[in-house]
Amino acid sequence: METGIQPDYSRNFSITNEISSCFSDCNSDRSGEFPTTSVQSKRLLLACAAEKSDDLIQQLVSDLESDSIEVLKQAAMELRLLAKNKPENRIKIARAGAIRPLISLIWSSDPEVQEHGVTAVLNLSLCDENKGVLASSGAIRPLVRALKVGTPTAKENAACALLRLSQFEENKPAIGRSGAIPLLVDLLETGNFRGKKDASTALYSLCSLKENKIRAVEAGIMKPLVELMADFDSNMVDKSAFVMSVLVSLPEARAAVVEEGGIPVLVELVEAGSQRQKEIAVVILLQLCDASLVYRNMVAREGAIPPLVALSQAGTKRAKQKAEALIELLRRPRPGNAASSSDSSD
Repeated sequence: METGIQPDYSRNFSITNEISSCFSDCNSDRSGEFPTTSVQSKRLLLACAAEKSDDLIQQLVSDLESDSIEVLKQAAMELRLLAKNKPENRIKIARAGAIRPLISLIWSSDPEVQEHGVTAVLNLSLCDENKGVLASSGAIRPLVRALKVGTPTAKENAACALLRLSQFEENKPAIGRSGAIPLLVDLLETGNFRGKKDASTALYSLCSLKENKIRAVEAGIMKPLVELMADFDSNMVDKSAFVMSVLVSLPEARAAVVEEGGIPVLVELVEAGSQRQKEIAVVILLQLCDASLVYRNMVAREGAIPPLVALSQAGTKRAKQKAEALIELLRRPRPGNAASSSDSSD
């Protein structure tokens, strides 16, 4: 059995630019534009075109206190679109006192009201000034509820809003404790493409925190990650691999990768993936192999050395270095008790 501190190869692997291009940030909602028939929509168009929308915003915030569902829907929809289409309105709407009433709408049993509330909060969260106020005003719990019971659009936009709030490091523990992680894993597994993309982006951000990594692994995240990485038509290979790369510093995550059949998938990525996919697959395999002789033997038996040799000769400078490090690890003499060795970090 090997001893010593497990190196964090994902940290040593400088992939900031690759991550940025892989995870296109959740942006403002893509689910609705201006209606074209109502008087209200015409005034909204005029307000968005005009330099000043302060009076309309103040009126709409007042409408959020109405007892009428229809008035609430219209007010939330108009605020949502004002925040979507004009960035400076995000600050104006927050300063007009809209945050708490909009958060209250997310608790609504009316799916349309809830969806407008979620999406308005998402659009407000695009402004850094609003993120701390949204979290301190209690946005996290209702967003998690929307992630559980909302419409598909509400779930996707709730995932995006939670991502935005998680960009404040102090919000990550609260989001994890709120029950968001298993729901995001479920969205990753069962959602449509946008849902999967938004869930993976939120999980990548949240799982920089160890306690959230543990929650994700316990929620069964490795199964959908491995399945998506194995499906080159999913358009989710890169995102799933990056999420896996932040998790495998945990022994239980490495065990889950192996249990879900991840080693053959990772070796296939080294052989047939894009340059970026090859590099991140090597980083993950390095962490698996450095931790366990058993995993090292499994990787070698899977036929990893020939594609690694090819990568060490024809890849980028960074890919060559990582491939050479993994080849050296796989070719180390194996002690006689290798078959009984387990993850050295356990």
